[in-house]
Amino acid sequence: MLVADDHPLFRDGIVRAVRERPTLRLVGEASDGREALARIRELAPDVAVLDLKLPELDGLQIVRALRRDGVPSRVLMLSAFTDGPVVHELLSAGAAGFLPKSVERVEVCDAIESLARGNTVLEPSLQDGLLAAIRAGGAQAEQPWLTDREREILGLIAEGLTAPGIGEHLHLASGTVKTHLSHLYEKLGVSDRAACVAEAMRRGLLE
Repeated sequence: MLVADDHPLFRDGIVRAVRERPTLRLVGEASDGREALARIRELAPDVAVLDLKLPELDGLQIVRALRRDGVPSRVLMLSAFTDGPVVHELLSAGAAGFLPKSVERVEVCDAIESLARGNTVLEPSLQDGLLAAIRAGGAQAEQPWLTDREREILGLIAEGLTAPGIGEHLHLASGTVKTHLSHLYEKLGVSDRAACVAEAMRRGLLE
């Protein structure tokens, strides 16, 4: 299995727990989303344990890329963000399991073994939120998960700011702004700023 988390202490804790269990074998680690995706494609682990909010590419983008490319690795998502819509979107995108980061390491190892056997894992405390998100259906179900920075940039796009203007306003490098814009366009299924604003309004992300 492979583990990806940008917090070294948390990642090291999972790694040590895996190494202490004879039935599990660690094949790789990663500290950001782009590295995680590359290593999963290269190593094809049975299970990849991912933090949802990874730098470069987040967990949702990795899950979508793996499904698009037909990579068979099964994804166990670990996150402090456990709202029903977030869990629903990740599982709908192809994640095979979702656990809050508050669980014990033994539960993570148990979940890895379960996923490797072809099962799906969802921590019981997340079930009510997931069911509520499923019942809501319609507009709520189609809302993409956006990071706080992506929502901030979306609002600035709607106000008419260009990429350089956004960078100046938020004190971000032009390359960073372009990366956030690329993620926004991908999540909304659009290819330019005007379409991004229109789609965001259609989905109720902008007033």
